[in-house]
Amino acid sequence: MRQWVKEHGLLLANAGLFLAFFGGMVLSGASSYSEDQMAHGQPAVSVAEYLATGDFVEATFENWESEFLQMGMYVLLTVFLFQKGSSESKPMGKEAPQDQDPRNARLKTATPWPVRRGGWVLKLYEHSLSIMFLLLFLASFVLHGIGGSAAYNDGQQSHGQPTVSALGYFATSRFWFESFQNWQSEFLAVAVLVGASVYLREKGSPESKPVAEPHYETGT
Repeated sequence: MRQWVKEHGLLLANAGLFLAFFGGMVLSGASSYSEDQMAHGQPAVSVAEYLATGDFVEATFENWESEFLQMGMYVLLTVFLFQKGSSESKPMGKEAPQDQDPRNARLKTATPWPVRRGGWVLKLYEHSLSIMFLLLFLASFVLHGIGGSAAYNDGQQSHGQPTVSALGYFATSRFWFESFQNWQSEFLAVAVLVGASVYLREKGSPESKPVAEPHYETGT
């Protein structure tokens, strides 16, 4: 068991942090929502009731949407683009292991099944990482709109204003403001990481070049 935990420590730590922060978001969100409800003469809600509100759905998937967009675009951009000196870039001027054609690989028992199968299965598997992020982004994008429309309509009704359909909410400036404010911050963070890894180091991290590596060395 200890060996298994060590082998999966990075995933387990991030999953644990996600659950802790997600729980904090739910509890604090329910409290904030209830305070707003009471300020408008409405009853407070339980945590379970809060999970069914448009506010919760919107807040959750608005953020997930931007994360999956960032990671998916980063996976795709690093296929074609380079940054000299960055540990986040493939080496320049030579073939990277990621560029090798799996059809020419020496097949072993541990070789992933799609590679051994070949054909359209392999073609799909070659792009499965970006496809996964695209699907997660699209699902989060739609759920952001659905949750956002419910939250938007609650506000409209309380002020005696007309409501909109879930599809109509995608055409509102509020929906795109919510999306753009998250998207811009995600790509700012990526740009800082790509640029900073040229000159700055973190000993022991695979996201950093070796501490003594020259600034102009690209990749790892």
